[in-house]
Amino acid sequence: MATDGPGPARALPLFHPPALGSYSADREAAKYTEQGVGTFSALPEGDTVDLTLGQFTSRAMYDSGRTMNGRTIRMTGFVTKDDDTWYLTRLLISCCAADARPNKVEIRSADAPATDSWVTVTGTWIPKGKLGTDEAWPPVLDGTSVKQVKQPDSPYEKR
Repeated sequence: MATDGPGPARALPLFHPPALGSYSADREAAKYTEQGVGTFSALPEGDTVDLTLGQFTSRAMYDSGRTMNGRTIRMTGFVTKDDDTWYLTRLLISCCAADARPNKVEIRSADAPATDSWVTVTGTWIPKGKLGTDEAWPPVLDGTSVKQVKQPDSPYEKR
Protein backbone atom coordinates (compact mmCIF):
# COMPACT_ATOMS: atom_id res chain seq x y z
CA MET A 1 0.00 0.00 0.00
CA ALA A 2 1.53 3.31 -1.06
CA THR A 3 1.24 6.48 0.99
CA ASP A 4 1.54 10.08 -0.03
CA GLY A 5 3.44 11.35 3.04
CA PRO A 6 6.77 10.46 4.59
CA GLY A 7 5.14 8.19 7.20
CA PRO A 8 6.24 7.53 10.77
CA ALA A 9 9.07 5.16 9.83
CA ARG A 10 10.89 7.85 7.87
CA ALA A 11 10.57 10.31 10.76
CA LEU A 12 12.21 7.95 13.30
CA PRO A 13 15.84 8.74 12.36
CA LEU A 14 15.15 12.39 13.19
CA PHE A 15 14.37 11.68 16.86
CA HIS A 16 16.98 10.44 19.31
CA PRO A 17 15.58 8.82 22.48
CA PRO A 18 17.07 9.75 25.86
CA ALA A 19 19.53 7.39 27.54
CA LEU A 20 17.86 4.54 29.40
CA GLY A 21 17.85 4.80 33.19
CA SER A 22 16.79 3.01 36.34
CA TYR A 23 13.39 2.00 34.97
CA SER A 24 15.03 -0.03 32.19
CA ALA A 25 17.55 -1.57 34.55
CA ASP A 26 14.86 -2.64 37.02
CA ARG A 27 12.54 -4.17 34.39
CA GLU A 28 14.71 -7.18 33.75
CA ALA A 29 15.44 -9.56 36.63
CA ALA A 30 19.05 -10.69 36.65
CA LYS A 31 19.19 -14.42 35.97
CA TYR A 32 22.56 -16.11 35.89
CA THR A 33 23.05 -19.83 35.51
CA GLU A 34 26.28 -21.65 36.27
CA GLN A 35 28.85 -20.60 33.75
CA GLY A 36 32.54 -21.07 33.21
CA VAL A 37 34.73 -19.89 36.05
CA GLY A 38 38.38 -19.07 35.44
CA THR A 39 41.23 -16.80 36.28
CA PHE A 40 41.72 -13.21 35.26
CA SER A 41 44.95 -11.27 34.84
CA ALA A 42 46.22 -9.34 37.86
CA LEU A 43 44.85 -5.84 38.35
CA PRO A 44 47.20 -2.93 37.64
CA GLU A 45 49.41 -1.69 40.47
CA GLY A 46 48.34 1.38 42.42
CA ASP A 47 46.24 2.41 45.36
CA THR A 48 42.93 2.58 43.46
CA VAL A 49 41.92 0.65 40.35
CA ASP A 50 39.37 2.11 37.92
CA LEU A 51 37.06 -0.57 36.51
CA THR A 52 33.93 -0.51 34.41
CA LEU A 53 30.90 -2.20 35.95
CA GLY A 54 31.27 -4.93 33.32
CA GLN A 55 34.85 -5.63 34.39
CA PHE A 56 33.90 -5.59 38.07
CA THR A 57 30.89 -7.88 37.71
CA SER A 58 32.81 -10.35 35.53
CA ARG A 59 35.62 -10.60 38.07
CA ALA A 60 33.21 -10.80 41.01
CA MET A 61 31.16 -13.55 39.35
CA TYR A 62 33.83 -15.68 37.66
CA ASP A 63 37.39 -14.94 38.88
CA SER A 64 38.61 -18.01 40.77
CA GLY A 65 41.87 -16.19 41.53
CA ARG A 66 39.93 -13.50 43.45
CA THR A 67 42.17 -10.76 42.02
CA MET A 68 40.00 -7.99 43.53
CA ASN A 69 40.48 -9.17 47.14
CA GLY A 70 41.79 -6.32 49.27
CA ARG A 71 41.97 -3.88 46.35
CA THR A 72 40.35 -0.43 46.28
CA ILE A 73 38.03 -0.19 43.25
CA ARG A 74 36.50 2.93 41.66
CA MET A 75 33.51 2.80 39.26
CA THR A 76 31.03 5.24 37.74
CA GLY A 77 27.34 4.63 37.05
CA PHE A 78 23.84 5.77 37.88
CA VAL A 79 21.85 5.04 41.02
CA THR A 80 19.01 2.50 41.14
CA LYS A 81 17.18 1.38 44.26
CA ASP A 82 15.24 -1.63 45.53
CA ASP A 83 13.62 -1.16 48.93
CA ASP A 84 16.49 -0.41 51.35
CA THR A 85 19.25 -1.41 48.91
CA TRP A 86 20.91 0.80 46.33
CA TYR A 87 22.95 -0.12 43.31
CA LEU A 88 25.52 1.43 41.04
CA THR A 89 24.17 0.56 37.61
CA ARG A 90 25.32 0.76 34.02
CA LEU A 91 23.64 -0.55 30.88
CA LEU A 92 25.76 -2.77 28.63
CA ILE A 93 25.09 -2.70 24.90
CA SER A 94 26.36 -4.67 21.92
CA CYS A 95 25.10 -2.41 19.17
CA CYS A 96 22.39 -0.06 20.45
CA ALA A 97 20.14 0.80 23.39
CA ALA A 98 17.57 -1.76 22.21
CA ASP A 99 19.85 -4.63 23.32
CA ALA A 100 20.85 -2.99 26.62
CA ARG A 101 21.35 -5.27 29.62
CA PRO A 102 21.76 -3.86 33.13
CA ASN A 103 24.83 -4.51 35.24
CA LYS A 104 24.32 -3.71 38.91
CA VAL A 105 26.64 -3.57 41.88
CA GLU A 106 25.09 -3.47 45.33
CA ILE A 107 26.62 -0.67 47.41
CA ARG A 108 26.87 -1.09 51.17
CA SER A 109 28.08 1.22 53.97
CA ALA A 110 27.31 4.40 52.00
CA ASP A 111 24.18 6.57 51.92
CA ALA A 112 22.15 6.33 48.72
CA PRO A 113 22.12 9.35 46.42
CA ALA A 114 18.97 10.22 44.45
CA THR A 115 17.74 7.64 41.94
CA ASP A 116 19.12 8.18 38.42
CA SER A 117 21.93 10.45 39.65
CA TRP A 118 25.40 9.68 38.28
CA VAL A 119 28.07 8.92 40.87
CA THR A 120 31.59 7.59 41.19
CA VAL A 121 31.88 5.06 44.01
CA THR A 122 35.12 3.93 45.59
CA GLY A 123 35.32 0.90 47.86
CA THR A 124 36.31 -2.73 48.28
CA TRP A 125 34.71 -5.86 46.92
CA ILE A 126 32.76 -8.12 49.30
CA PRO A 127 32.75 -11.72 47.95
CA LYS A 128 29.28 -13.23 47.84
CA GLY A 129 27.94 -16.68 46.89
CA LYS A 130 29.54 -19.44 44.83
CA LEU A 131 31.30 -18.20 41.70
CA GLY A 132 29.24 -18.53 38.53
CA THR A 133 25.88 -18.89 40.31
CA ASP A 134 22.79 -16.78 40.95
CA GLU A 135 23.93 -16.42 44.59
CA ALA A 136 26.92 -14.34 43.43
CA TRP A 137 24.58 -11.79 41.77
CA PRO A 138 24.56 -8.88 42.22
CA PRO A 139 28.17 -8.36 43.28
CA VAL A 140 28.74 -6.17 46.34
CA LEU A 141 31.04 -3.21 46.99
CA ASP A 142 31.66 -1.78 50.46
CA GLY A 143 31.46 1.91 49.53
CA THR A 144 33.92 4.21 51.25
CA SER A 145 33.36 7.24 48.99
CA VAL A 146 30.46 8.39 46.81
CA LYS A 147 30.90 11.46 44.63
CA GLN A 148 28.22 12.93 42.37
CA VAL A 149 29.40 13.41 38.78
CA LYS A 150 27.81 14.50 35.52
CA GLN A 151 26.50 11.88 33.14
CA PRO A 152 29.32 10.70 30.85
CA ASP A 153 29.18 11.62 27.17
CA SER A 154 28.69 7.91 26.49
CA PRO A 155 26.40 6.62 29.26
CA TYR A 156 26.49 3.01 28.05
CA GLU A 157 29.25 0.44 28.38
CA LYS A 158 30.09 -1.59 25.29
CA ARG A 159 30.32 -5.37 25.53
